[in-house]
Amino acid sequence: MKPNAWNKFTKARESYRSALLDMEKKLPNLQNIQQKLVNGRSSGKTDSLAYAVETPIVYNRALDDVTSNDEIRLILVADNPGRREQAAVNRRYLVGPSGKIAEKFFRDNPVLGIDFRRNAVILNKTPVHTPRTAELRELCRLGGASFENELAESQRVMARLLFEFHQALHDASADHPLQVWITGYSEMKKKGIFDVYTSALCELYSKKSAAALARNVLLFRHFSMNQFTIDLRRQSVPEKSLAKNLEDIGTAYRKRILGW
Repeated sequence: MKPNAWNKFTKARESYRSALLDMEKKLPNLQNIQQKLVNGRSSGKTDSLAYAVETPIVYNRALDDVTSNDEIRLILVADNPGRREQAAVNRRYLVGPSGKIAEKFFRDNPVLGIDFRRNAVILNKTPVHTPRTAELRELCRLGGASFENELAESQRVMARLLFEFHQALHDASADHPLQVWITGYSEMKKKGIFDVYTSALCELYSKKSAAALARNVLLFRHFSMNQFTIDLRRQSVPEKSLAKNLEDIGTAYRKRILGW
């Protein structure tokens, strides 16, 4: 990584760490609310569905493993940390079933030149943990209006942090322009769970100075349940390379959801 890019990356990483610490201070009762949500999922079912919430707001520790010698070729954005991501032994993004599918996709397609655990930075639309993303709505119900406001603010923060990391790493390698893949676009629509994230992204990337960055933002289906690979297979044009198919599909979704 070039020295200038490395300096920008470390600043973005520290900004990310500080932002999440601030969120934790503003939401001192979050863990209790999350535990109530998790316990409620087990009502009338097997005890195995319940687990201890260990990390209410998850910082992706994988970022601390990045060094100036690493080449980052992709920023991938998922939804929010699930059960495995929040576990104290992990505290990393996309380490559950969806992460394994993503890792396999890149391993099976070496033509892309991306090692998912070495060449990708993984962020989320919010760092707030729930067992399933859809349960962020239930968390808002349990936490009330104050929590709902903080959840919205967390999305604005994560959109800003994505933009900071994108700016930092855009020129890290002239040979491989860095792309941003935002997976799971369905809840980014109006009145979706992540509509605040969408609005914040549009504001940031609409700047004239961000035109080159905006062209490299691509949207896709989730990796979960193989949605990403099934959709890619369905839409791919045989005459095009894998990279070109990904670019075309991701651009079409971006224009549909983000409008640019």
